[in-house]
Amino acid sequence: MGEFVVPEAGGYVPTERELREVEEWFARYDALSVGVDVEAMADMAVFPLNLVSDSSDGNGWTGQWGRAEFVRTMREVMGGDEEVSFDSVRTPHFLSAGIVVVFTDAVFTVGGRSQSVRYADVLVRRDGGWAFQTMIQGGWGDLLRR
Repeated sequence: MGEFVVPEAGGYVPTERELREVEEWFARYDALSVGVDVEAMADMAVFPLNLVSDSSDGNGWTGQWGRAEFVRTMREVMGGDEEVSFDSVRTPHFLSAGIVVVFTDAVFTVGGRSQSVRYADVLVRRDGGWAFQTMIQGGWGDLLRR
């Protein structure tokens, strides 16, 4: 489904195991996304979930979602019953053994309509596993502030 690119080391250098764990985390999340299993996707997050975007007026927007809002919005965004597929290249930047920022370049196809996107996720280590805590992507501010 996607490619995983490791950037040149700068600061914390992740172990092969840490890289594999994050790559496997995204493989699970991607499979749930294709199946539009937003409840299980929500299980992989830490709530409240931080959101960072911008709006059509050019200003940044930030907010937080609880689990119910995440589930409702992701169902809307992912097209409900339409077929979902994507191809992605992810680049993890480990800030420490417990924090990683992952940049993704992807092409999403929902119901036969494709769109190229770039976004970032902040994952944190919790209870021996990874969970996402912050979603960053431009262009969603108008939708998110309603």
